[in-house]
Amino acid sequence: MAAKVLFIANHRLNRSPGQRFRFEQYLKFLNENGFECTLSNIINEKEDQYLYSKGKYLQKAKIALKSWWIRFKDLRRANEFDLIFIFREALLTPSTYFEKGFSKSRAKVIFDFDDAIWLSNVSEGNKALNSLKKPSKINSILAYADLVFAGNKYLATYAKKFNPRVVVIPTTIDTNYHKRKEKSNSDIVTIGWTGTQTTLKYLKPMEEVFVQLKKKYGDKVCFKIICDSPLKSDQVKIEFEQWNKQKEIEQLQAFDIGVMPLINDEWSRGKCGFKGLQYMSLETPAVLSPVGVNLEIIDHGVNGYLAKTTDEWVALLSQLIEDEDLRKSIGKKARETIEKRYSFEANKMNYLKNFKSLLELNQI
Repeated sequence: MAAKVLFIANHRLNRSPGQRFRFEQYLKFLNENGFECTLSNIINEKEDQYLYSKGKYLQKAKIALKSWWIRFKDLRRANEFDLIFIFREALLTPSTYFEKGFSKSRAKVIFDFDDAIWLSNVSEGNKALNSLKKPSKINSILAYADLVFAGNKYLATYAKKFNPRVVVIPTTIDTNYHKRKEKSNSDIVTIGWTGTQTTLKYLKPMEEVFVQLKKKYGDKVCFKIICDSPLKSDQVKIEFEQWNKQKEIEQLQAFDIGVMPLINDEWSRGKCGFKGLQYMSLETPAVLSPVGVNLEIIDHGVNGYLAKTTDEWVALLSQLIEDEDLRKSIGKKARETIEKRYSFEANKMNYLKNFKSLLELNQI
């Protein structure tokens, strides 16, 4: 008989990059290997338009009430499951009531996180509600779990302060889906960035880099972002394309070079390098900030580049703009790195092993 797993997450399937590449891409594999998976999410498609918008407090209050009701139903049925997998948090509130409740059920609890969520980090649209958040609640949630999946070593080190049972599970790429296709030749080199409106702030300091490159190369270079919101700039033209799930590989393939700038702070050191992994999987040479897990992913000058200052960004991007063969060679090495270390295929058996190890505890 299949073991039953309840996945606790905020968003519906295929909505959140974190969910997609932390656990959703493993659901079919788990189903094929003796696990019956159920997702309980709290935000539907209609509510998306309110959640990250400024104001809309009545709608957000309704979402909060509905969320509590959904989680109460989850708690009531917790004993029907063998495992409960919590991605980041059960509720977007200060409460740990449900995580504590799940830990007292017969089910074993896995807690998975991919950011330094013990720090305050609120979207632009919800800054007025910042006081309602309680980032420190993660310390209690970590302690309630029977096993913690941390996205990188930095996060794992933090988690071990509260729970000895921590394993590093990197954010992974499905290399059968993220696969480079032949693209049409163009004399224009496109430097691209992808992300959400909550991470646009990291791209803002790149404007000076783009200005210098535009002065140097003129129409030979262009800048593009794929996002849910444009980056407004008075200094340089930045093309914007709305992210589209059905076309995301085609959209990313338009990049000749991918960039992932970060601020060297505690929040950024907790990131799992997902933008860089996406570029690399499509054989697109990537230039990343030397922060956190990026230092593990990138072998500088072999499978990508690390840039810290404006001068370094300009110099390294210039090399790639001017040398198509270099872009190709770096891109191929990047793809090899993904296949060996950061792919679904390379990590799926370890993922499965950890699920089975908790099942064995249930049988003791």
